[in-house]
Amino acid sequence: MSILAINVRNQFKGKVKEIIEGSVVSEVDVETASGIITAVITTRSVKELGLKPGSEVVALIKSTEVSIATLS
Repeated sequence: MSILAINVRNQFKGKVKEIIEGSVVSEVDVETASGIITAVITTRSVKELGLKPGSEVVALIKSTEVSIATLS
């Protein structure tokens, strides 16, 4: 499965390895075939996306920004 509605060429499919949750922002480590990618996103987004270790996600990288999308 891939995301078709986003114009980002650097998409890395992987699984959440670890989440270090803070009160406002959290670090999400995603294990991909290319290695570990770490995203810093709001803790609210972690909860709204239902992220937990083992969740299948896509890391979307544009310049210095890393976004996370869930797969359904």
